[in-house]
Amino acid sequence: MPVIIRHAELADASALQQIYQEPSIYANTLQLPLQAQAHWEKLCQPQPGFYNFVAELEGQVVGQLGLQQMQNPRRRHVADIGMAVSEPYQGQGIGSSLLRAALDFADNWLAIRRMELQVYCSNEAAVALYERFGFEVEAELTDYAFQYGRYVAVLQMARITIPR
Repeated sequence: MPVIIRHAELADASALQQIYQEPSIYANTLQLPLQAQAHWEKLCQPQPGFYNFVAELEGQVVGQLGLQQMQNPRRRHVADIGMAVSEPYQGQGIGSSLLRAALDFADNWLAIRRMELQVYCSNEAAVALYERFGFEVEAELTDYAFQYGRYVAVLQMARITIPR
């Protein structure tokens, strides 16, 4: 059965909460473990410039990608993304499907020229995924986040699209 990519709805909040409670997910994102249901319900509510995509497989939400378009008029051509795929579904093309859909949406409907993201240096699978989609490392940011009791670095990556 193919993966379905769609916008998140309020009914997806519980599924997102479950995904982001998985140890490798909160370890590799900026989310904290044990977030309240209200946190995920708020994430599923419409917000200016925020597009929340989910990956659904056989009726189950197995991944999420948030795309935040900058609201400053001088940076409306820029968006930032963050994503997660549930542990049992990693390595099955779910992340690629989410990223492909988000980039298509950004390129063809939002006129996004610069897509940015931050990824932990140790998350080699995610770095490889982003590189396959044209993201390039722009910088390594030292002591960017606190993870498992220590400060860790991330890679600042970006994908620039050339106007047609």
